[in-house]
Amino acid sequence: MAASEIPTGEAPGDQGSSAEERAARRPSGEPGTPGPGSRAARPAPRAVRGAVRGRNPPPSRVPRGVKLSRHCGSLITAAPRFPVYSLYIFFLGFSVSVFDVTSRSIYLIWPKFSGASSYRVTATAVNTVGHSLLVHFSDGTLKGTLTSLIPNTIYAIQAEAIDKNGIILAETQIMQSTAPDIPVIDQAYSKLSNSITVEWRAVPGATSYLLTAQDGDSFIETVVTNSPGTVTGLKPATLYRITIRSINSGGKSQPSPFRKAKTVLAAPVLSVSSPSCDSIAVSWRAVYMAAGFSVSLMRSDGLGRMLKENTTNTSLIFKNLDPGTLYTIKAYAWNVNGIPGDDFTYNQRTSPNAPADVKVAFNSGALRAIVSWMPTEGALTYSVTASSGLLKLKCNTSSASCMVPSLQCGSEYYVSVTAYNDAGASKPTDAVSLKTIPCAPVNISIEEGEPGRLLVSWSHVNFGHYYVVFVKSDDGLEVHCNTSRTQCRFQSDCGFTYFISIFAYNKAGQSPLGDVFNYTTAPCCPSDFRAVVASSDTVRVTWAPVRGAEIYQTSAAGRGGLRLCNDTATACTLSALQCDTRYSITVYSFSEARGSNTSCASKDVATAPCSPEIKSISKEALSVVSVHWQSNNEAATYIVTARGEAGLWHCTSSGNSCTLINLPCGSAFSVSAIARSPAGQSLPSYSVPLETAPCCPKDLILTQVTQSVTNVSWSVGMGARTYVTALESPKGQAKCHTLQNYCLLGCIACSTNYTVSLKAISETGLTSSCTYQGYSSSACCPSGVKLYRLGNNGIRVYWRASDETMNYNTDLHGSKGNFTCTPSSGLSHCDITEIPCGDVYTVVVSPVTDKGMKLTFCPKKIYSVTCSGSSVGMGKSTQYIHSKSMMFVKHVTIM
Repeated sequence: MAASEIPTGEAPGDQGSSAEERAARRPSGEPGTPGPGSRAARPAPRAVRGAVRGRNPPPSRVPRGVKLSRHCGSLITAAPRFPVYSLYIFFLGFSVSVFDVTSRSIYLIWPKFSGASSYRVTATAVNTVGHSLLVHFSDGTLKGTLTSLIPNTIYAIQAEAIDKNGIILAETQIMQSTAPDIPVIDQAYSKLSNSITVEWRAVPGATSYLLTAQDGDSFIETVVTNSPGTVTGLKPATLYRITIRSINSGGKSQPSPFRKAKTVLAAPVLSVSSPSCDSIAVSWRAVYMAAGFSVSLMRSDGLGRMLKENTTNTSLIFKNLDPGTLYTIKAYAWNVNGIPGDDFTYNQRTSPNAPADVKVAFNSGALRAIVSWMPTEGALTYSVTASSGLLKLKCNTSSASCMVPSLQCGSEYYVSVTAYNDAGASKPTDAVSLKTIPCAPVNISIEEGEPGRLLVSWSHVNFGHYYVVFVKSDDGLEVHCNTSRTQCRFQSDCGFTYFISIFAYNKAGQSPLGDVFNYTTAPCCPSDFRAVVASSDTVRVTWAPVRGAEIYQTSAAGRGGLRLCNDTATACTLSALQCDTRYSITVYSFSEARGSNTSCASKDVATAPCSPEIKSISKEALSVVSVHWQSNNEAATYIVTARGEAGLWHCTSSGNSCTLINLPCGSAFSVSAIARSPAGQSLPSYSVPLETAPCCPKDLILTQVTQSVTNVSWSVGMGARTYVTALESPKGQAKCHTLQNYCLLGCIACSTNYTVSLKAISETGLTSSCTYQGYSSSACCPSGVKLYRLGNNGIRVYWRASDETMNYNTDLHGSKGNFTCTPSSGLSHCDITEIPCGDVYTVVVSPVTDKGMKLTFCPKKIYSVTCSGSSVGMGKSTQYIHSKSMMFVKHVTIM
């Protein structure tokens, strides 16, 4: 058994070369097998082996599945029963590995071991008795080859590192199987352009085979399990060198002797189309090394005959085929030797025939069309095209009908159907004309040329044969007009809203609903309005509500201008008008939609007269007053009213003044004037105050209190605040100004005739001069009253008379009786007889008026009448002063 060394650094890629080839590449001078002097042939000393035996390899370096045991003083491994690629035993940092295996060789590699001068490798067949190999290597050799081994055999390989003294420094053992034997190719041939099939006899122990196809420097390998095997991925029409190697768990055998084989021509790659419904066009690119081509065609369903064409061209056309039918096309190329190459199969359907019996059903309401047809052979889908000018509408379907939506009104469409399959399209069918419904009329105008008449007009629309106009009022009443023209007239009423829609018609149906227009006629006019004059500048206008009116406007046109009043109510008050003016009043109705009805009638209304302005009031007499005013009215009657607590006084005139008569004295009045005409009554003028002079007191009484003092009293005079009373005579005047209704006048001369006057004065200074009957003061009281004693208890009273024609009366009043005497006219004394003595008497001598009345204010004198003998004596007199009068008391003694 031979062995050889491999120089350090040899690539593992050499495992594909034979032993002979690798030996030829070995450098010259490198030792091959161990020489006679090699110490590897000698066993190591026992002591060294014992030392080595005592060392255990690191557990981490022992491969799994390897059982360690001691044999011949060395640590070895027991190989598993199944073949393995390599088994390593590491010892003291020394190891060996397999980097390639062939059928008869194992290639080893190990690291340099410190102190080793040579290496010894022993290979022993595990299952073959007596077959072993021992090889020595120098210290410079780190690779080695074990040759002349038995194929498909497991070897126990032990490597030892030995120093220069022959002592084993380290050892290791591995198990390795050789590859199966080299196969032998029986034949190699090509059936496809990208593969070559190889046949060989099976090799014992081989689990698989490596097929290699080499073309120059490139090669393709394929692993197969048994014969025959095929190498794929090859180039068409190319000559290859084919080899095969057997493989087991140990490695690969050397390549077998090669066989040459050439791949067949590539299949032509077809490009197939159906240019028409009864033809198929086939074309392809030129095939390398092809001398000609064979193309066959047959229905895929097997019906009919097969068509076959041989040609050197790269295209051809099959004609007279069935439309819409699936055909199978097969093509292949042959070389100059007539050997066919790969074939190419392609299924192609002819394009379908155009559909027949196309029908169009138009849905006018939805503006769409349902197009139907008879199905055609081989058609997968259909496309419907509706063309109108530049507009094209399409719908696609796999059935025999299709809906074309979104058609436009007023258009004519040309509808055609095209069938499709995977080969292409059929010819379109002959176009079918479809006229859609007309569009809704546009440019609609509504005019109310005259009240009560509506004119509706519009533009002509395409394909519109006639028109129908519907007019519906907001009360639900509807009328219509059917015409072929572009306008219609309708009767209308005021205050209504009309909803107007127009439809165009043709044979296809009714146009879509266009815009619904509403037209609101002008609101009705308030015809029964009532105008009431409220004052000189205000007119109240009322009316009943009218249809369609949202707001009303009341206008009053007169010489003073135009007055307007806007309100939603059915009443309006026109103010700030001019008095005594005729206005033309009109009530207009308005609506937001239509504006104002300008045909409303008006009424003439005159305002009430202007208020007069009192200019002056003049007193014509005691109870007569003239009132003057400024007249601003054309024709009016004026009424003047004096209003006071005393009542109402009136005067009437059509001019500018009138007279109030019989006004009571002492009264205050408010004087105003109004103007009255058929239109109404003016407002009163501004009031002017009027005050009449105070009334003269009806009763005036003069009472003489004393001879020189007279009390004047009177009744209250209406309107008088103060009074001035005066008594006048040639002898003088007595006057009194008082707030009271009485007054005391002094310095009155007795027996004198006085003129009596009284002035009643109001708070404002108005004065009434009142005259009364004259007043005569009383006669003067007599003076020098004396008493003289008469005989027989009598007394004579003597006085000096102020007027000899005046009659006097004498009164004596005492406790024992009262005594009176009245002398004859012209006498100045009076006698009283039988007067009791011993009493005090008050003596008064008073003139007597023509009416027989005695004056009570004459002075009184007191006399004492005493009884003393039979004679009357005069004694001293004593004077007494009393509060209101002066009396002289004398003592008279009656003797």
